Amino acid sequence: MIVEEKIKEAEVETSIVENTKLVLVGEGVFPIIKDANGACIKDIPNTGFGISGTVQGEGKLAGTPSLFIRLASCNLRCIWQMEDGSFCRCDTSYASFHPEDKKSWSIQEIVDVVRHNIGNMQHVVITGGEPLLQKKGVTALCKTLKEELNVHITIESNGTLFDEELTKWVDLFSISPKLSNSVPSADKMKFYNEAENGSSRYHHEIRRNLTALQNYVTVANSTTTELQLKFVVGKVSDEAEIINDYLKLLSGYNQQDIMLMPLGATHEQLANSTPIVLKMCIANGWKYSPRIHIDIFGSKQGV
Repeated sequence: MIVEEKIKEAEVETSIVENTKLVLVGEGVFPIIKDANGACIKDIPNTGFGISGTVQGEGKLAGTPSLFIRLASCNLRCIWQMEDGSFCRCDTSYASFHPEDKKSWSIQEIVDVVRHNIGNMQHVVITGGEPLLQKKGVTALCKTLKEELNVHITIESNGTLFDEELTKWVDLFSISPKLSNSVPSADKMKFYNEAENGSSRYHHEIRRNLTALQNYVTVANSTTTELQLKFVVGKVSDEAEIINDYLKLLSGYNQQDIMLMPLGATHEQLANSTPIVLKMCIANGWKYSPRIHIDIFGSKQGV
């Protein structure tokens, strides 16, 4: 009976992997040189290199060779304001505002693409958009990646959603809680010719899910899963909000897990926000996160 039950469980898991779909955007899995069958792809990656992979550009693992998996759609769609009053939209707006270049992938197809492109790398980053909008499929993907390839998995999320089952298969949760400066207000939307639709994403109180964030902290404290809380900062006033609206209301987090990253999708924007962030990090003992991709590639997609 035990053997039969295990066979049935395996059959169910196989069915989930075969039938579950994830909606990916842009290149989907990138940068790659081979498809799911191991055949060479005609075009070279946007990195300009004839090899698979890039480096993680942000957070604790900045500089680490990695493959990326980018999911479509986001529940926040951020637009920030710089200290000089100018606006800065999410640097992956093609995955959040208008994810039109998207495709449904099976779990096995994604895993096979990773298998044929991972090479000597050990890290896979699942990002978006917001990955947890597709949490059932993402959980199945992470489980399969772990069981078949045993790679290190990072999930990049805005921290508004939490799923306990997913935490079993993730090595690092890179959570980027959004400050009120990121709310896509009417004037910001008008600037980018975007139409408001009455969504709750325009209300900061709903965008700030302290229960979900506390759950991530608890998981990091009770398991081997790592955590970083990475705030995007563009204004001097962001400092007080990080402290009063987030850190004072969360318990048990590690000071070394608090990271600040300068706002900007261009070199010019980063030049303006970086001094603000550096000073803030030093004054509070927080870590500074670079934005390596923008430093090297600018706003190019798929790198």
